[in-house]
Amino acid sequence: MGLSEDFDRGGRAVMDRVLHASRVYSYYERRLESEILKYPLPNHIAIILDGNRRWARYHFLDSERGHQYGADRAEDLLNWIHDIGVKITTLYILSTENLDREDEELHNIYCLLEIKLNKLYNDERVHRRQMRIKAIGDRHKLPHNLQEILTKLEESTAEYNKMFLNIAIAYGGQRELVDAVKKIARMTKMGEIEVDNINEKTIEACLYTSHLPQSSPDLILRTSGEKRLSGFLIWQSAYSELMFMDVFWPEFRKIDLMRAIRTYQRRVRRYGR
Repeated sequence: MGLSEDFDRGGRAVMDRVLHASRVYSYYERRLESEILKYPLPNHIAIILDGNRRWARYHFLDSERGHQYGADRAEDLLNWIHDIGVKITTLYILSTENLDREDEELHNIYCLLEIKLNKLYNDERVHRRQMRIKAIGDRHKLPHNLQEILTKLEESTAEYNKMFLNIAIAYGGQRELVDAVKKIARMTKMGEIEVDNINEKTIEACLYTSHLPQSSPDLILRTSGEKRLSGFLIWQSAYSELMFMDVFWPEFRKIDLMRAIRTYQRRVRRYGR
């Protein structure tokens, strides 16, 4: 991390404290929310939750504390999404590459995920909001206890269709496409589909996101300043609006989400035309 970036992040933290103390922050948040609600919202937002470890290092904390703050912020996010009225949310929690991290860090992440997922399972707001929850990725690479709670979440919300939360965990975009190709190959072998009839809709029906009313995100956000998708929703992101934000995930705020939505609303989507 360079000196200029240190200064920028330090300045941001000081400014946040000043704004909160002066109540300007809450006023700006209310004004921004009323502004974005005047225009069409993105129907599907996908977020790459990046920067937990770097945030922790910046604050002289261990990575476990960074993941804890990041998990708490993801919990906040679900409330912000509901307040604003976005119907579909996909969160990139853990990639297949992340599974190669040190055993101790992975163990801490798994324990934290189990706590948060159990809390989500017991949260009556999920049922009140009729939120369907689904894990996308290779869950068989996860510990058995995590597989169990993910299955319980999916089964208990399977009939809901007002809101959708997709948890991309042990997820890899290339792996998703490989699985889709294998599924189509099996269908072809069984005579369920002719090769000449395979098209974009066939592929979309075989992706992890096939259960969604809209599998393609309108807006994809990545925190931490990194400017790449890292294999996230390779097929579905073809015409998504992309936004890379210079803020670590644990310090992401509701106004950051609303600013991103406002920027999205000001863009002209051409879909390649």
